[in-house]
Amino acid sequence: MKKTVYPAGQADLFTNEDKAIEFFEKQRWPEGPVCPHCGAVNTAFKLAGKTTRKGLYKCKCRKTFTVKMRSIFEDSHIPLHKWFYAIHLMCSSKKGMSAYQFHRMTATFYGEKVSYRTAWFMFHRIRFAMTQHPMIDKLSGVVEIDETYIGGKEKGIRGIPNPATSKKRPVLALVDRERGKVRSFPLERVTLANIKPILREHVETGTTIQTDEATVYHFMHDDFPNHDVVTHSKKEYARREDGRLITSNTVEGYFSILKRGIYGTYHHVGIPYLQQYLNEFDFRYNSRKITDMERSSLAVKATEGKRLTLKTPLKG
Repeated sequence: MKKTVYPAGQADLFTNEDKAIEFFEKQRWPEGPVCPHCGAVNTAFKLAGKTTRKGLYKCKCRKTFTVKMRSIFEDSHIPLHKWFYAIHLMCSSKKGMSAYQFHRMTATFYGEKVSYRTAWFMFHRIRFAMTQHPMIDKLSGVVEIDETYIGGKEKGIRGIPNPATSKKRPVLALVDRERGKVRSFPLERVTLANIKPILREHVETGTTIQTDEATVYHFMHDDFPNHDVVTHSKKEYARREDGRLITSNTVEGYFSILKRGIYGTYHHVGIPYLQQYLNEFDFRYNSRKITDMERSSLAVKATEGKRLTLKTPLKG
């Protein structure tokens, strides 16, 4: 993937629509405009006029298009520079940026507010762009695995929450310790039937897995015979064995960031949207070793070829 770097006048991308369109065109079309209808490269010409949309091209196939087509920005009436501002805020905030906070900040930054409903939909489109798909390579080496529950405290309920009555939902996370990459998934229940297919799809067979003492992982020895366990019930959180570090602290560190973001920034996450929020936290965690601007560039690059249309918000 070609690395994208914001130009020197990067603030213009958040305030100047012409600059934002020019930047996105150079990123998507380094060899010239590409028609999304016929695929012709550098044969289209830009249309000009007082009533013509900015950045509108016409191809030799007689069809018009803009750089927004075939991206999460398609059919959006929100200016591109506001999209870039939202992407930058989401990528530079370690614990996330709520749609309501963006709705409030736009009043100061632009002099007019982006409505909360619009900000909410923008942020879900961006989260969809952050989705790690297709995941061709599997996790390998040493993979830490753990699960946690998202949904806040519930009075009078102890032990494992019942999904039929509880708003809590378990989240499974896999961390490739060597590469520092995480993949997380919501679960209906923490069962072998739910976890084993995820491990088979995302973890290379024969990989060493390290978990806590949860019994569900002991039934996976056919695929993962190298299984190290840390016994939290005995106050064991890490140990050295034959020169190897056995711990689940890395994946628990990811969970601490996730929970601080969910409870401190978003406060509540609807169950149907939980995977999209996990995509956001996975994206930031996996790109944590680069600068905020480089992370924003990756997110902008990821907007290509993806669309999300939610005409009616899901319940939950």
